[in-house]
Amino acid sequence: MADTQTAIATIVAPVSEVRASVDEKVLAEAGLHGVEREGEVTYDAEGHEVWQGLVLPTEEEKATLRRVAGKMPNVTYWLCAVEFAERASYYGCNQVYKNFIRAPLPLPPNGPGTGAVYPGSDFTAGALGRGSSVASAVTESFKFLAYALPVFFGWLADTKYGRFRMICQGVAICGVAHIIMIISALPSVLQSGNAFGPFAFSLYLLAIGAAQFKPNISPTLIDQSPHKKAHIITDKNGEKVIVDPEESINRVMLWFYLLINVGAVFGIPTTYLAKLVGYWAAYLIPTILYLILPPLLWYLSPKIVKQPPGGSDLGNVFKVLGDIFAHGGLKKIGRAGFWDIGKPSVRYAAGSTKEYAYDDVFVNDVKRTFQACAIFAFAPIWQINDYGLGAAANALTAGLDTKGLPNDLFDNLNSVSIVFLVPIMNHIVYPFLRSRGIKWGSISRITFGFALGTVGSIGYGLLQYYVYQTSPCGYNASTCTEIVAPGEPALSPIPYPLYAIPVILGAMSEVFVNVSLYGIAYAMAPKNMKGLVASLNLFNNAIAAIIGLAAAPAIKDPNLVWVFFGPTIAGAVLTVVFWFLFRKLDDEEFVLNTDFKDMKRDSDVSDDEPVTTIPEEKKAIVEEKKQ
Repeated sequence: MADTQTAIATIVAPVSEVRASVDEKVLAEAGLHGVEREGEVTYDAEGHEVWQGLVLPTEEEKATLRRVAGKMPNVTYWLCAVEFAERASYYGCNQVYKNFIRAPLPLPPNGPGTGAVYPGSDFTAGALGRGSSVASAVTESFKFLAYALPVFFGWLADTKYGRFRMICQGVAICGVAHIIMIISALPSVLQSGNAFGPFAFSLYLLAIGAAQFKPNISPTLIDQSPHKKAHIITDKNGEKVIVDPEESINRVMLWFYLLINVGAVFGIPTTYLAKLVGYWAAYLIPTILYLILPPLLWYLSPKIVKQPPGGSDLGNVFKVLGDIFAHGGLKKIGRAGFWDIGKPSVRYAAGSTKEYAYDDVFVNDVKRTFQACAIFAFAPIWQINDYGLGAAANALTAGLDTKGLPNDLFDNLNSVSIVFLVPIMNHIVYPFLRSRGIKWGSISRITFGFALGTVGSIGYGLLQYYVYQTSPCGYNASTCTEIVAPGEPALSPIPYPLYAIPVILGAMSEVFVNVSLYGIAYAMAPKNMKGLVASLNLFNNAIAAIIGLAAAPAIKDPNLVWVFFGPTIAGAVLTVVFWFLFRKLDDEEFVLNTDFKDMKRDSDVSDDEPVTTIPEEKKAIVEEKKQ
């Protein structure tokens, strides 16, 4: 089911790429043509407020008119392709790390010494033989760095270097890391027993590069959006509709998340390469794919909107908090009016003569930022329920009879499921809801995703319980192949495909949670803190990794049932708490707090040319469409 697509005519793309969503007829009748002086409030003949050429809906229209997703410029989808290439290389390698570290190197008669195994062997692919606890510790520390360091690099992008430069630096560092990782997996290095050092170095170098790339790519994509506020247009069928910024962002971020998971599907061939050929081949393929990134970024550089570093607003955030607590805010924490205390207008009314570097709107942005951070705080337990704590899921499958399949193969169903689900949501479910006037807001979607993740985690726990009950080694199921004599039964007869059920449920939950969090991280952050706030969203993964690291000594037989059920119980409770705390945010209007003067590309003007005023640029495009 196709949804009506509309877009604002801005300098982000030529008129052939993005159709105007300014209601030209209304503006012409009002004599405005979409142009007003900065800061001036104007109205059309029907009394609608006009903001930078956009006709804003009244409260009645917000409640009655159908909402549609606006069309995005083509460059946003090229940025999705950038994310695909980076994530394909990242996840293609990431999928095989746990077996590489946990399982011993299969040597004849079980394997050729490359990490692969011979057909018919009960051994899994492996290399370092360090066990589940070390595998959990190494992979969780890698995950922690990859998602904690973005806080620093997001701040650095906001204040000094800009987001695009940080993306390019991250790509360069990751390229070096991939090459070293291939060297660490060469058969001669594995058999020498010296592979752990270069592998660990490459792994943590990859974390540093990913930490520069990841917090800056999604804000850069949303920077391209010309849909800043909800506004009215008349579609090609003559119906008045509202172009909704939230739906517009949700639509493109669903494609963004789809391509992340198309990239993550590369974990399937790398899993087979590790089992059938060896780890050097498993790491080589993602590296080859990674080589498309430098030319793609070079091609996109002049075409995208680049937010320049503007100095972080972090200092002003602390000034707002200082003013609030200096004037009785401590007693109002969690109560209505807490943030009003820090507004310059309130301070001036109270007799202050202080000069402020920010306004009331900025204080509202700070309030929304803290709300966003509170929302992010609920995500780590959900993430643990999604993938399992540490290497627990990997240990679970090590005790199953996979009928010759790699034991980590079905982990890739997470990405495959998302690839199938996203088009269904984008082309059927969300358009259907909009056509019926049903607004399924971000908080409702996140709550639904948390609930799905909890149900999926119950599946992991139940499956582990029955593996223990049916394994020849009982509560030592994950290491049974190392305990029993060669040729003796070592695996549980529980069907391996049952493992797919919690994996798919977790994948479904991600479509509702992660996509919504991307939009919240951007929309609820001050303009010069978007990289930092996006990184705070990513920091959820670091918190989950810290929990995984702390629990690493316990992630082994015979504890695995409660390793799954403990976070499940916590997730169920927090899902209910989350809904009651944040459900009212769905009633607020979604606004991107940037405007058209922020939308400058390298190809629009040179550094030596004056910047053309955005309203005049919009007027020219409107006039061009009238001809």
